[in-house]
Amino acid sequence: MPGNLFIVSAPSGAGKTSLVAALLDADPQVRKSVSFTTRAPRPGEVNGREYNFVTVEEFDRMRTRGEFVESALVHGNHYGTSHQWMGERLAEGKDILLEIDWQGAAQVRRANPAAIGIFILPPSYETLIARLNTRATDAPDIIAQRLHNARGEISHLVDFDYVIINEDFDRAAQELASIVVAERLRLPRQRERHRELIDQLLLPRQ
Repeated sequence: MPGNLFIVSAPSGAGKTSLVAALLDADPQVRKSVSFTTRAPRPGEVNGREYNFVTVEEFDRMRTRGEFVESALVHGNHYGTSHQWMGERLAEGKDILLEIDWQGAAQVRRANPAAIGIFILPPSYETLIARLNTRATDAPDIIAQRLHNARGEISHLVDFDYVIINEDFDRAAQELASIVVAERLRLPRQRERHRELIDQLLLPRQ
């Protein structure tokens, strides 16, 4: 049976990246798809770990060749997910996580209706402002753009299956991990994994 495909989206500053990192540390069965992007690396980011950093020209060539299952322009930068890598991992039965914006999520779910969408919210707009200013990784004009876009991004939460409010990080991380586990325990997947046991238990007693 193919693996589960999880999509995690959020407005900038909601804590999506930190929550995803906590999930990957806690659950080695989940593989994160490393997106391609044209934005410049932030301090501490490593090519091939956080993102595959490419030029605009290279990104355009990849998109023209149909290499992305989804791509989007977000805050002035292009992002895309490799169709081949994702498909191969899912076919192997791996659980894959995409950390993408709502535009990319919509594209992925059109191609993969069974994908599980998870949206991360901040506890307040004021908290969002404070987090963006505290992390100090973007210039003031970029922060202003992210805040301007945040309300529009949040309006798309209705397209997702789950919503997590990241007020207490540990609780939010546990909620994200719980969603992953619950999806693995759905009946069709358990029947596939434990068919022999379930069939044996269903046999009439002699």
